Amino acid sequence: MNIDDLSWQAWHHGGVSPRMVRTFLDLGQLELLVRAAQERGDWNCAEAAARELCTAGEFDRALALLSPFAEIGWRPAEWLTAEIMIDRGEGDEALARVRPDPAELGDGHVCGRYAELLAKAGRVEEAVDVLTPHLGEYWLRSCLVEITEGRGHDDLVLGVLTREEERLERIESAGCERCGEICGTGPMDRWDVLLLISRVLERVGRTDEAVEVLRAARASGRRCPGNFPEEYAELLARQGLIDELAALAAEDPRSALDVYAKALEDTGRVNEAEAVLRDGIEAHDHPKDRAALMRLLVRQGRVDEAVETGRPTYEYYDCWNFLQWALELLVDDGRPGRALELLEERTDEYVREHPDHVRDLRIWLLGEAGRYKEGIAEATALNEREPGMWDPALARLLERDGRPEEALALLRSSTHYLVRHDLPEMLIRHGRPAEAFDAIPTIAESRAVAERREREREVADPREQDDPWAATDGFSVEPPF
Repeated sequence: MNIDDLSWQAWHHGGVSPRMVRTFLDLGQLELLVRAAQERGDWNCAEAAARELCTAGEFDRALALLSPFAEIGWRPAEWLTAEIMIDRGEGDEALARVRPDPAELGDGHVCGRYAELLAKAGRVEEAVDVLTPHLGEYWLRSCLVEITEGRGHDDLVLGVLTREEERLERIESAGCERCGEICGTGPMDRWDVLLLISRVLERVGRTDEAVEVLRAARASGRRCPGNFPEEYAELLARQGLIDELAALAAEDPRSALDVYAKALEDTGRVNEAEAVLRDGIEAHDHPKDRAALMRLLVRQGRVDEAVETGRPTYEYYDCWNFLQWALELLVDDGRPGRALELLEERTDEYVREHPDHVRDLRIWLLGEAGRYKEGIAEATALNEREPGMWDPALARLLERDGRPEEALALLRSSTHYLVRHDLPEMLIRHGRPAEAFDAIPTIAESRAVAERREREREVADPREQDDPWAATDGFSVEPPF
């Protein structure tokens, strides 16, 4: 166990992934996680196991599990240790262990976590004081609101946020004499603070004031961030202000039309909601409105109409997920054959541009339709052209065809990087959790594979050396878009 490997795991989800940890807990396999924490130094397992032990009242055992991680200076272990100590009534000692030194008080991440612990220990005013110097960071403003909810200090929070909003308004009003832009702060910060003020007002029952804050801000005519109209629309919907929401949807349909339609549906006006969305599609034809109408139709049990509603988007370059959604709707409706037909309707141009995606969807649908032999033949042929690439898909088809041992043997012999997910998941489906756990690579093994793949990419295409996502496997870290 070392800090470098633990940091790598936190970023890449190597070792036992958080999703797999949750699966083992759901299966009642707490002791497997404890073993992995002790023998493998797996932080994901240690954290989840410690929290589960605390839930069962085993505080001493949880702390002992975290101790080796905390001793090497792994900060998340120190924070969780303090959290557990607070839970068992040792708040002062816990906070003393993690109190930031003067240099760390300038680190927003440290102060955010320390403020959470202060609030948990009931020292809310101190938590607010720790966060106040960092309110220039939008995520720490949100942290302030979240950690104080339900702790009886909403007036204090409102006061801090109001002063921050006034400060930002002064900066915004002054602007820059030379270029007219706002300097020293992000131009959207004030809108974010107004949203938080409204949120706090709403949670304490001052709903009229909450609405008025956003209403006045929108009426100012100043440029606002893209999420502001939608947040305002959702507030109006929660407060039942349907007429005002209708006016907002007419003025800004891209942000508010789907919220307005859902509000109508929630009040039993389903036909009106459908008409609003269809009119919006006819006027603007934005994918967001099509998605809203598809969801409404599915809730009404009208799956075929939902699929037809999405049809114009199925080959949009940035809406490929609409096609997969439609296929899943048909499969869930018990019609994988119809889903295959829909996939086969794609144009030759679309198939040429997305060959692997179309092949993967087809093999999945053949399995859903029970056409296992056909799917196995196609996956085998693809594997002959691209050795190992289709091992996971082929293994799933073999499993569904009643040949689980062949499927497991294929995954065990495969060099495809996805088998680190597929092999343990298949073993779990067949009631073999201990084997599944042993099949998961350690952090060091996961890291070695990822770094080897990164080197291979760099040799194949040196341009990827500067790509921060090139070292991931497509499942570990989602790119920021």
